Amino acid sequence: MPEIKKQIPLLNADGTITEEGWARSPLWTYNRENIAASKLRIKEWDYYSILSPTKEFGITLTASDLGYAGLFAICFLDFKKATFQQIDTLSVFPLGKTGFPRTNDLGVVSFQDKKLHLRFEVRDGKRTLEFGSEQFQAPDGSKGIQGTIELSEPKMDTMNIATSWKENRKAFYYNTKINCMPAKGKVVIGNTTYQFDAKTDFGALDWGRGVWTYKNRWYWGSVSARIDGKPFGLNLGYGFSDRTPASENVILYDGKIHKLDEVKFMINTKDYMAPWKFVSNNNRLDLDFKPIVDRNSYMNFLIIKSVQHQVFGTFHGTVVLDNGKKIKLENVLGFAEDVLNHY
Repeated sequence: MPEIKKQIPLLNADGTITEEGWARSPLWTYNRENIAASKLRIKEWDYYSILSPTKEFGITLTASDLGYAGLFAICFLDFKKATFQQIDTLSVFPLGKTGFPRTNDLGVVSFQDKKLHLRFEVRDGKRTLEFGSEQFQAPDGSKGIQGTIELSEPKMDTMNIATSWKENRKAFYYNTKINCMPAKGKVVIGNTTYQFDAKTDFGALDWGRGVWTYKNRWYWGSVSARIDGKPFGLNLGYGFSDRTPASENVILYDGKIHKLDEVKFMINTKDYMAPWKFVSNNNRLDLDFKPIVDRNSYMNFLIIKSVQHQVFGTFHGTVVLDNGKKIKLENVLGFAEDVLNHY
C-alpha cells in the first residue's frame, strides 16, 4: 500500500490520479480544472458528526454539491431515547456553485433556503459550525433547531486517500477523514439546550471531492473517543472505488496513525439493529458493535436513489497498534454505515 509522503497534484492533465495511495496529511493538491468529467458528475462534500458519549446526544451536519443536486441536512440524535430527527433539503443543479473550498484547512461553505441554513468556517485550526432550521420538529412537539459548535484541530495525523474506479480511471475519490476534534458549543432544540464539553466530546469530519461512477455501495465506520486519557480514533471503510492501492482503515492513537490493511464488516442486512462484527485480515482488529439507533433513509428521485443505514452504537473489543500494544475498547460510542447510492 503506497504511502504518499510529498505534496503532489491530485490529477494529471488527462484527469487520472497522479499517484494513488494514502497519506497522513492531505498531500494531494485538488486541481479541479483537470477533472475529465461533466460538471454534472463532480461531487464535493463536507460531513460533520459531533457526539457526546457522556450526555448521550449527537448531531450530524451534511453539505454536499453532487453536480445536478445539492443535499443539505441537519440530524439530531438522542441516544437515551434511541431516536433521531432530521431535516434536509435539495438544491437543483448547483454544478459546483455551492463554493466548496479546494483545501480542508481554510475557507467557508454556506447554504440557506426556506428549510434550513448551514455555515462551516475553517480558520486558524478551528472549525466553526453554525446551523439552524425553524421548521425542524423537536421531539417534544415544539419547533426549531439552532446551534454553533466549535471544533479545535490539534496537530495530529489524519486519514487521506486518493483512489479511482477499475471501470473508469477518470472517476476518482479524494478523501480526508479527521477524527478526535474537541467540541464545544451548544444546540438549542425547541425548549431544550444541549451543551458540548470539549473534555469528553469530539467532532469528526468526512471531507471529500471526486467524480463517482453511477452505482456504489460503501461501508464506513468511525470512532472519536478518549481511551486511557489519550485521544483515540478509528476510521474503517471499503467498497467505494478500487482499494487495491490503499485502504482507509486506520487507528488513530495519541495523534499518530497506525495503518490497518483490510477490515470486514459483518452485518445482518435484514436487521441493522442486530449486533455487528468487525475483523481485520491481520488480526489487529476484533470488535463487536451494539447498535443504539439506525439513522436510516430512503430517497428515490428517478436518477437519484439512496438507501442509507447509518447506525450509531457502542464498540467493544481490541485493536493492536503498530508496536504491538493492545488497546481495549469498552462501550465506546461511534457509528458504522452501509449505504447504497445511485447518483
